[in-house]
Amino acid sequence: MKFKAALLATVIIVTLSACRPAMMKPLGNPERPYPPPRQPVVGDILHLSTGMFVSAQSMLEQASRFRVIFVGETHDNPASHRLQETLLKALDENNRGRVTLAMEMFTPAQQPVLDRWTAGALSEKEFLKQVDWYGSWRMNFAYYRKLLVYCRDHNIPVLALNAENELKRKVARMPFDQLPAQDRQQLPDIDRNDPYHQATVAAFYAGHDMGRAMQEGFARVQLLWDETMAQNLADYLRPEDPQRQVLVVAGGNHIRYGFGIPRRLFRRIPVSYVLIGSEELDVPEDKRDRLMDVDKPDYPMPPYHFLTYTAYEDLAEPGVKLGIMLERDEAGLRIKAVTPDSIAARNDLRENDVLTRMDEQKLVEPFDLIYELQQTKAGASVVLTLQRHRQTLTKTITFPETTH
Repeated sequence: MKFKAALLATVIIVTLSACRPAMMKPLGNPERPYPPPRQPVVGDILHLSTGMFVSAQSMLEQASRFRVIFVGETHDNPASHRLQETLLKALDENNRGRVTLAMEMFTPAQQPVLDRWTAGALSEKEFLKQVDWYGSWRMNFAYYRKLLVYCRDHNIPVLALNAENELKRKVARMPFDQLPAQDRQQLPDIDRNDPYHQATVAAFYAGHDMGRAMQEGFARVQLLWDETMAQNLADYLRPEDPQRQVLVVAGGNHIRYGFGIPRRLFRRIPVSYVLIGSEELDVPEDKRDRLMDVDKPDYPMPPYHFLTYTAYEDLAEPGVKLGIMLERDEAGLRIKAVTPDSIAARNDLRENDVLTRMDEQKLVEPFDLIYELQQTKAGASVVLTLQRHRQTLTKTITFPETTH
């Protein structure tokens, strides 16, 4: 009898072991463990772990309990930036004097300029010129204006997070261990073995015949970005101030699923954090080509704690464009090329014309013209002064109402 009982127990154990792979299969979708009760619509906020829709106030109250609030943005969607503004204002009102805005868009070399900006020592134009906004980030400043103006007006520090551009370029070209010694000294501690990072890079390059070297370079730069931003955050948070909160704004791919900046920060300093992101439900036809067609991996966790649903919007006042390429000239700005059927082409601006003024603004470097054009509204007119074959000409340019 004892032998039979032991044999029976062995059979049961073997049977259960044989069933284990099927039993280990996750229930439902790990990225959406509880499906929401209805399809989301623009304006909804979903708590992904529970599948429950929540109010903006509820999300803000939850966010105020964490040391670090990560917000993943779509860089060119104003709705993403309104979410950041809402969070920053709520945190500041709840924790006055102990909130910092940390941004992917800046590097430590730009920190002195950021400090002068938040101290109120710079005009917007001075700030953008000194920080080399159009050379380093290149997005229309209108996306970020309200966020940064709020920091200036309420004396909120802005922390530069990203790696320096020259180091990024070098890392894109050669493996970390082949960098010159002085460049290796600038590298943060880098975890190269995260399986989710590796799978994501592979997904981005699937179907693109760009070569292994380019893929590996892209992977290294992404690692450098994430680890550098995590390191700069950790260094900032280490001085003991448990009341200090940091709102981190970065592209969604650096925050979504938590394996980019958040986990790398936690490896250095275990602070509490929350992930907040957005998803565009309403995407106009003219913006569909901006969405990346990536067959992403299945991740075993929700992408965010809170997901806001938005439309993919246009900037209300994006400024205007002429449709020219420029280079500096000793007399002003030389036109290198004119885009066919652009406003410049329709107003007979020509290659090798040298622009010297826009209205009363002297044009010395491309920044001078770019800044003025981004302050100009559709429907407005400007006067351009230019040199052509030793002649001085003036042209009144009227930008149509449909310029976007």
